[in-house]
Amino acid sequence: IEWTINIENIKSNPLYSYKKYKILKKFLKENPIDIQSVTCDFFMQKPFFKKEKNFSSIKILKKVILFTKKLGIKYIIIPLVDNSKIENKYQEENLINVMKNLSKLLGKSQKFLFEIDYSPTQTLKFIKRFNSKFGINYDTGNSACLGHDFQKEKLYFKYVYNIHLKDRLYKGKTVRLGKGDFDFKRFFNYLKKINYSNNLILQTARSFNDIKEMEININYIKKFL
Repeated sequence: IEWTINIENIKSNPLYSYKKYKILKKFLKENPIDIQSVTCDFFMQKPFFKKEKNFSSIKILKKVILFTKKLGIKYIIIPLVDNSKIENKYQEENLINVMKNLSKLLGKSQKFLFEIDYSPTQTLKFIKRFNSKFGINYDTGNSACLGHDFQKEKLYFKYVYNIHLKDRLYKGKTVRLGKGDFDFKRFFNYLKKINYSNNLILQTARSFNDIKEMEININYIKKFL
């Protein structure tokens, strides 16, 4: 399961509250559930690099690093899309400087993964500014929505450690897998070619019957595995 952290009710989130963390730790010991990644949606709600003295997301992120390290969670995803998209050079430099400093708090096997809406060439240039404590979270739906050319996205795929499986219409909404504009057949053929063995996370369109929707999406993906 990929854990999502929102700003809403943050004080009761087990990756922010020590009391709740102890409950989660006990639960994970008693149940065969693996959490390898967390996605920091609070970053979209409170992007520190857009305003001076707006440090609430940094404070939250420090706690997230602490608790994910204790739980052995490898990947901390930093979304740089929608409200937290980078809009100018100042914001980019501010983000890079702070994230490099925060990476010193990471555990030995942990990484920050950026989910970013830059073009493929911009993404490659961006991630090359970081060391091995950083990588990319690739989102198939965002790629389709933005109209990116997958042939060019291959440029940075050696930096991809986590993939969100989602389908979206070009410049449109999230839809059931196979109903949007992402070419999953070509994508999975490429993953086989490069022997991709990292995470695949279902981040699909919501439904009134989530369990049934999950089964439909899993069966769709199984065709390509």
